[in-house]
Amino acid sequence: MQVVKQDKLPLTLKVEEVASILGISRGGAFNLVKSRGFPSIRIGRRIVIPKEAFFNWMEEKTKEPFYK
Repeated sequence: MQVVKQDKLPLTLKVEEVASILGISRGGAFNLVKSRGFPSIRIGRRIVIPKEAFFNWMEEKTKEPFYK
């Protein structure tokens, strides 16, 4: 996996890029995209994830307790 700085990423990410960033499978990333509260946009058949919204979502998730 090639490490890329956040500011070098495009404005929107593909599901595969999210999977790579998170270190999860492509299928796991698609499940995540379908989950409530995850920032994604459907454009025709494509699903894109706004970069800033994705990193904000990750930041918020780190503040939640691991066990509920």
